[in-house]
Amino acid sequence: MNQAPFLPVNHPQPKFLRWLGSLWKFSRPHTIIGTSLSVLSLYLIALGNISDFFSHWPVLLLTWVACIAGNVYIVGLNQLEDIDIDKINKPHLPLAKGEFSRLTGGLIVGFSGILAIILAFIGGFWLLITVGISLLIGTAYSLPPVRLKRFPLWAAFCIFTVRGVIVNLGLFRHYNTVINQNQSIYPSIWVLTAFVLVFTVAIAIFKDVPDLEGDRIYQITTFTLLLGPQKILIISLLTISLCYAGMIAVGLLGITGINSSLAIVAHLLLLVLLWWRSRGVNLEDKSEISQFYQFIWKLFFLEYLIFPLACLI
Repeated sequence: MNQAPFLPVNHPQPKFLRWLGSLWKFSRPHTIIGTSLSVLSLYLIALGNISDFFSHWPVLLLTWVACIAGNVYIVGLNQLEDIDIDKINKPHLPLAKGEFSRLTGGLIVGFSGILAIILAFIGGFWLLITVGISLLIGTAYSLPPVRLKRFPLWAAFCIFTVRGVIVNLGLFRHYNTVINQNQSIYPSIWVLTAFVLVFTVAIAIFKDVPDLEGDRIYQITTFTLLLGPQKILIISLLTISLCYAGMIAVGLLGITGINSSLAIVAHLLLLVLLWWRSRGVNLEDKSEISQFYQFIWKLFFLEYLIFPLACLI
């Protein structure tokens, strides 16, 4: 008697796990990773010794949760205001796909914003200033009637101000005040701030290249619409190259608190990797553009790993 071959049964994923998966997409994972690495990196630089990592872990944990909550508020608010646009540009996102209702999205955003402010208040003056200003700028970026994302210069300003200036200077001041009772900002932090400030210009202008179709339909003016994808790619590459050249120069100059050899070698390798990866990016293929945009974010992540290492060695 012939028996039917065994066929695996695909059990449906539990509803709660599906909801968590949607929440993860809603939080825009690449921004969560970037925020987490910046929080960790600045903590390590303030400590000055990795062996002391757990000596102030409650400070690190509270700061991280406050910043993650603020991050979810900012990206979530943007999605609430862009549901129709995202149905064209990012149909996989929970609101655009229908995995979350507008009410659910609104509740998550509201809860995240309130949590961020409460934790920042507990954390101290500089954490409250950092999180508070970031939320204000994030709100102005997305919410009518201001909605600064409509204007390419103001949109870029919002992104590189928060990621470049507010996060680096504010969080380090917070850590240094709480951990070391010292409100000064090290020369290395000014270097990191300058690097991230310029680097996020590239992120700010390239992020709209994959969204060209939806932005055109809904009349969201971006640098991509004004200049075209090819020019934006070149400008982004040159901007990131300038960042790496600057870090190589920092290594050659021997800035206090930064390991020169690591700064030179690491950023020279990243510069070569950048131009190698950019070869043959098909600007007619949305998936290729999105992959290269994620590659730019990975370079951003790497800096928050390399830089504290250069400061601790």
